Amino acid sequence: MPEPDVPWVTLVHNDPVNLMSYVTYVFQTYFGYSKEKATKLMLDVHHKGRAVVSSGSREEMERDVQAMHGYGLWATLQQDRK
Repeated sequence: MPEPDVPWVTLVHNDPVNLMSYVTYVFQTYFGYSKEKATKLMLDVHHKGRAVVSSGSREEMERDVQAMHGYGLWATLQQDRK
């Protein structure tokens, strides 16, 4: 059973298709992140295989995952169990 007080996160996963510059562009465009933050997240995706790019309610994260899919990125959502 999901815990209501635990936030959900959007994960973007590494893929062999999208250029790093494009992933950075998507993070800046959709989330409004600075170039520095977008680049750091992109490098996490590239080197670690995935990165948490947003957190919030399940509904918000479902919207973010759909948006990432719309940009052609591989994204999933899960509850953040830190």
